[in-house]
Amino acid sequence: MKIIGLDVGSKTIGIAVSDAFGWTAQGLTTIKWDEQELHSADEQLEKILKEHEIEKAVIGLPKNMNNTIGERGKASQKYAKHIEETHKIPTILWDERLTTIAAERVLLQADVSRKKRKKVIDKMAAVMILQGYLDQQN
Repeated sequence: MKIIGLDVGSKTIGIAVSDAFGWTAQGLTTIKWDEQELHSADEQLEKILKEHEIEKAVIGLPKNMNNTIGERGKASQKYAKHIEETHKIPTILWDERLTTIAAERVLLQADVSRKKRKKVIDKMAAVMILQGYLDQQN
């Protein structure tokens, strides 16, 4: 079963997909979207879901450090419900605290330029979200 990992921001959605065995996550792309219009990424996402035969989505849930759910977390919960209703696949909300910071650190250590980091940070965060989930399952 292949799983998609999503790092949902207000302007972009980072996307990663698992291998068929559910062992590894690979960064796929970043979709530009408008958070105010939930359907704005549906067409692109549907194409990816079909192309990769996705059966489940893991969506990053940004919690506050004190474990509460803030505005960004509520937006992720809303988008997870939208994915289930629109694309008819189950979703799992995954605690993504510090994944963007960790992704930034990895890219800095790899000496990726600021311009290039900006382009891949969301995709890298999606990989970390999905890989965290896969590691816990295996």
